[in-house]
Amino acid sequence: MEINNNEIQIISIPKIEDRRGNLSVIENDTIPFEIKRVYYVYDIPSGAERGGHAHKNLQQFLVALSGSFDVILNDGKHENVVTLNKPNVGLLIKSGIWRELKNFSSGAVCLVVASEVYLKEDYIRDFDEFLKYKL
Repeated sequence: MEINNNEIQIISIPKIEDRRGNLSVIENDTIPFEIKRVYYVYDIPSGAERGGHAHKNLQQFLVALSGSFDVILNDGKHENVVTLNKPNVGLLIKSGIWRELKNFSSGAVCLVVASEVYLKEDYIRDFDEFLKYKL
C-alpha cells in the first residue's frame, strides 16, 4: 500500500525550452502553498543522508536541480521511495510525513521550497515520537 496522494505528489514544473538552454519557474501557482523559505543542499559526501524528520505544519517541495537522490517517505503506516532526478519535476510533501534523503549522486543539488520559515518546534526528529504523533 502506498502513501495517500493527498500527502505526497509529483508535480511537473513548467519548462521553457530554448536552443540556448531550458528555463523552469516555480511560482505560487506551481505549488499549493505560499513560498516563505527557499534553501538548497549540496556538496553531500558519499553515503551521507539528510532529512530524518517530519514537520507538524510545514509543507515542502523538493527538486533535484542537479544529479539524483532518493526520498524515503513514511506516513506512519506505509513507506514510499521516490527518486528525484529531473530539474523540472518536484515532490510535494505535506505536513505529518517522515522524510529521509539518501543515495545522493555526485554533484547532486536538492532545492527545498517551504511553506513556513524555520521553526525548531515544528520538527519531529525522533521516529518513535513521530509514530506517537500520528496516532
